[in-house]
This record gives sequence, structure tokens and C-alpha cells, in this order.
Amino acid sequence: MSAASIGAVVIGRNEGARLIRCLRSLQGQVQQLIYVDSGSSDGSAEAARGLGAEVVDLDLSRPFTAARARNAGLAALRSGIELVQFVDGDCEVDPGWIPAAAAFLRTRPRAAAACGRRRERFPQASVYNRLCDAEWDTPVGEAAACGGDALMRVAAVYTAGGYRESLIAGEEPELCLRLRRAGWEIWRLDAEMTLHDAQMLRFGQWWNRSRRAGHAFAEGAALHGAGPERHWRTETRRALTWGAVLPAAIAAAGLISPALLLAALIYPVQVLRLSRRMGYERALFSVLGKFAEASGALEYHWRRRRGTARGILEYK
Repeated sequence: MSAASIGAVVIGRNEGARLIRCLRSLQGQVQQLIYVDSGSSDGSAEAARGLGAEVVDLDLSRPFTAARARNAGLAALRSGIELVQFVDGDCEVDPGWIPAAAAFLRTRPRAAAACGRRRERFPQASVYNRLCDAEWDTPVGEAAACGGDALMRVAAVYTAGGYRESLIAGEEPELCLRLRRAGWEIWRLDAEMTLHDAQMLRFGQWWNRSRRAGHAFAEGAALHGAGPERHWRTETRRALTWGAVLPAAIAAAGLISPALLLAALIYPVQVLRLSRRMGYERALFSVLGKFAEASGALEYHWRRRRGTARGILEYK
């Protein structure tokens, strides 16, 4: 499949130099380059136009979501574009990725999406960047979902109805679930795909990102958890159990007898248990992250009961 039938949709908000690097990595690789701007104030839209990208400005009267941005870019694709590379504006696309992914999709007519290895550009800058880099290292082969960077068949995404615009996070796995229900396949290839710049240097950033994940888990489970895939039910249950139910139970027990507060030792024990599989650093933050995820999940259910929706939760 030639570049003549491939487009790219880049989404971003105030990404600065990262966006420039992203757009330049796509020049000459696609026939149509689209940048969807979500209200940037740093001149991103003007810089993108200067690099030859078509710019779509999201309607400021509606809440921003990455799903909205991707759908807006999808709608701007010209007739004849068969494949679209979705990519976040803080990522640089590997020069070999699009040819490799397009060749794979050509040989797998039921494959709707292909993703590869996303890596952190500066994994040693912080423990939080290293955690991201490990998170991106997903198993190679047929997969349940891809992330924000993926080469997709335009027809498959249209047929599935595009991204669910109300989701503040987790929109990619939700779309992939609907694609798989329609008989499509999602693949993770053994190929370099993108360099991502999380720029996550503070604990508060990591906490907000984890809280957003918990919100996504709870909303995804509410949408599709009753289906055969049990979408994100396990992740939601773990977050609520370790991050809310157990702490509340231990605190309540401590009111009866202070000695019962020793039950809190279950958390360091869990860290040591997980360390055997993922190493101490990842294990520690996996356990700590359950508190943030529980916060996000509880917020989702609280807002759902009140009939209100949350805006985007940024960590940069």
C-alpha cells in the first residue's frame, strides 16, 4: 500500500517543540497530514500550517477529549485515504513504522489496526517516565487493544462509529472492543513505532495520570463490563479493593482495636510479592497507583449518580 492511500491525524494541545518533531517525522510518509488542535495557546496551529499540515480547530464550545479530536481528524480525511496513522502530538514516528505496518495490514485483510513499540524518549529523566516506558511494552501478536498511536483502516473505524467522544480516557480500547465485536483484529507488531515524551517529572503528574486511568477503568466497565469481554471489570475491582475497600476496612478495624491496624502490612507484602514479577520500582508504584485509580473510579461513579460529566484530566 503506497503513501498515496495513507493519511495521518495528529492531535495535540500546547505541545510546542514536540509537535514540530512529530509533524516532521510524518512529512513525505503520508499523502494527507492533519493536525487537530484542542485550544492551544502556544502557536501550535500556526506552526503546523507552516509545516504543511491541514489544521482542524476543535469547537471551543464543547469539552475537549482526545476522542473528539481523533474523530474530527478522521472526518477531514480526503476520499481515497484507506489507512490513517493516529498519533499523539508528543510522539515522533519511527521512519520505518508506517511502511512496515501498511505492509502488514495488506497481508491481513481482517486486521483493523496495527500498533508497535512506543518508547519513552527520556526514560531516565524520572521514575514516572520509566513507568510509562514499561507500560508501553505490550506483548507482540494479536491484541485486545492498541493505544493512541496506531495505523488503522479508515473503513473499519467508520463502520465501528469512530471513537466515543464522551470518554476522557480509554477511548482506544473501547473502540478496539467494538471493532473486535464486529469481527476485526487488532495487532501489536514487533516493530519500533513512536518515541513519546511524557515529560512526567513530579509525583502529582503521575498521580493525576493514574487517577485518570481509574476513571477510564470504571467508565469502561460501566459501558461494556457486562459483555463477554468483561471490559475493565478486573482493573476496576482491583483499584477499588486495594485503593478504597481495604483501607476503609483497616481504618474501621483500628477504631475497634489499634492492634488491628497491623493489617496495613498487607500493602508492603503485596509490593514484595509483585516485585518477583515486575521488579521493586514498578511493584511499589503499582500498589500506590491503586489509591489514585480508586479515587478516579469513585469520582466517575459519584458523577454518574449526579448526572454530571468530568472534563479532561491533564497531567502535563
